[in-house]
Amino acid sequence: MKKQAFKILAKLNKTVLPSYTKKGLDLTKASKIQLLIFGWRLYITKNALD
Repeated sequence: MKKQAFKILAKLNKTVLPSYTKKGLDLTKASKIQLLIFGWRLYITKNALD
């Protein structure tokens, strides 16, 4: 159940949130909001793949 929820969230993230790795964003120059979005996507993706 938990893994399925993370998979749904991962698909939602892919469609709604921007992908900073594809844009080549330098994380040292990223704003707090960009870092928050990056961390959120990373957390969801990690848990969806486990």
